[in-house]
Amino acid sequence: MAQSNIKVAVQKFGNFLSSMVMPNIGAFIAWGLITALFIPTGFFPNEKLGSLVGPMVTYLLPLLIGYTGGKLVHDQRGGVVGAIATMGVIVGAPDTPMFLGAMIMGPLGAYVIKKFDQAIEGKVRSGFEMLVNNFSAGILGGILAVLAFLGIGPAVQAFTKVLVAGVDWLIAAGLLPLTSILIEPAKILFLNNAINHGVMTPIGLEQVQSAGRSILFLLEANPGPGFGVLLAFMIFGRGMAKQSAAGAGIIHFFGGIHEIYFPYVLMKPMLLVSVILGGMSGVFTLVLLGGGLVAPASPGSILAIMAVTPPEGMAYVANIAAIAVATTVSFIISAIILKTGKQTEEDINEATKKMKEMKGKKGSDSNETAVVANNGTFPTEVNKIVFACDAGMGSSAMGASLLRKKVKEAGLNINVTNTAISNIPADTQVVITQEELTPRAQNKIPTAFHISVDNFLSSPEYDHLIARLQNDITEEQAELIEESQEDAVGVEPNMDNDDDMLLEENIFIGKEFANKEEAIRFAGEVLVKAGYVEDSYVDAMIDRENMTSTYMGNNVAIPHGTEEAKKAVIKSGFTVIQVPNGVDFNGEQAKLIFGIAGKDGTHLDILSGIAIICSEQENVDKMVQAKTVKELKEIINSK
Repeated sequence: MAQSNIKVAVQKFGNFLSSMVMPNIGAFIAWGLITALFIPTGFFPNEKLGSLVGPMVTYLLPLLIGYTGGKLVHDQRGGVVGAIATMGVIVGAPDTPMFLGAMIMGPLGAYVIKKFDQAIEGKVRSGFEMLVNNFSAGILGGILAVLAFLGIGPAVQAFTKVLVAGVDWLIAAGLLPLTSILIEPAKILFLNNAINHGVMTPIGLEQVQSAGRSILFLLEANPGPGFGVLLAFMIFGRGMAKQSAAGAGIIHFFGGIHEIYFPYVLMKPMLLVSVILGGMSGVFTLVLLGGGLVAPASPGSILAIMAVTPPEGMAYVANIAAIAVATTVSFIISAIILKTGKQTEEDINEATKKMKEMKGKKGSDSNETAVVANNGTFPTEVNKIVFACDAGMGSSAMGASLLRKKVKEAGLNINVTNTAISNIPADTQVVITQEELTPRAQNKIPTAFHISVDNFLSSPEYDHLIARLQNDITEEQAELIEESQEDAVGVEPNMDNDDDMLLEENIFIGKEFANKEEAIRFAGEVLVKAGYVEDSYVDAMIDRENMTSTYMGNNVAIPHGTEEAKKAVIKSGFTVIQVPNGVDFNGEQAKLIFGIAGKDGTHLDILSGIAIICSEQENVDKMVQAKTVKELKEIINSK
């Protein structure tokens, strides 16, 4: 349990660090391309255009990080105060790009304004809210900027120089390849983004300022170690592992999705030796030939790496050689392991399931409900079951609707509700959450019996709980429940009264999206255009997705905002987006996307109806195959 808690804490902290950088990768790439093209040693040297390089790395990039970090903590106000505070460290240490400073001051500024807002909540006289909000953000932001200028900026500058000196020492001593001993196994634990963007990127950008490139950008992003493993499976693998390796190799090498090779390593843990030695040999080649990049390569594909490789010197030769050497070493060792070890065709399926469990979710084909880390035994008498999610208005509402229906059908008089994790009532006996959120729920109410589920729309996942509840009641209780069924909590949803929430102009047929962020932003913009939410709600939908996936199972996703974003909801509304070819939601294909904005619970009837409809895969398939907006809406209403 202690190890699990440490792992969750490390992953959560690592994800928070990377979440400050990853949304701004486009800006880093833009800066890297401008650097590679227009500096004196670039492809097309141009003094005027090259003058963009300095201000972008000094001001633009740290401010973006500070704003994003602040927004993660306290929405728009947190972002603004975080950016103001970040300006203090930028000016306080003008000789060092303040990426680490921004990662400190952004969240710190947001935390301060968040605590202030909580302290004055309900105490501001009506009509003075805007005045108080604006002046409090300005005053606190200004104070933090001054403190950052005087103390934090110089301190971070000194610390950054120590880190850079440490990296330089490792390079000079020839010890940098040893970092692969930590980096490669950590990637398999899904700490790859945290390592690359949370640790390597800030230090690497400091190196770029002094050396024009940084080797650190390729320590984690080198696709060679993973590609070597996949090549070995293409030639020496068996069954499904061999058949799928070629496609996985293309996605990994050209698409930069490194997670795709993790199941192959988990299938044969000895392959960790392959990726570690492959990584070490790649880093050694980079050190030997003087390789490196001018900006982070994200995703870690060969295309992204070539795009941010500096043109001068032997950089292209060094980087390509490092990838080739890492691939070769990893391939040779992997081939030996596969040829000398026993393989079965089922290995890849088991490894994929194991990978999803490590990442915090089960395989979508699982029909079991996992019970995790409970204090004591199952309650002898259950009166209240709570579904909890981050905001308490999306996935938890759908799950509660389905279980409430099953509870009623089973003749059980049990209250089934949904709420945000932060608002779980103290007298709750059973708490149901997505697996990624269970540790938070346990911290909130450790006395409850906690159940983790992967697929909120898969009814079989609730059968075990219903059976357990039925076995724990007496015949007298059953008779009493039968007499009071009419008064049981939970009614069938009335879809007819919710026509203004689900309008035909907010239903879209045959859409395609490159990734889930593009799909979520489209859904959010529809809600904004329809007058359901304010503009800030769109970013809050992305923030919510970064916390834990809103994929519900059965090819359905329900993106919505964070708990803090409820204030940006004007009125309840929905958008339905059909994506016949699917869009990837953390390894699952969402073909129906329900964008949600809920206010004061007025959306729960229609959300309950959608949950019940989508609990049957047959209904989802019909909606995915619908040819017109009217047809899709009629399917929803008819069910």
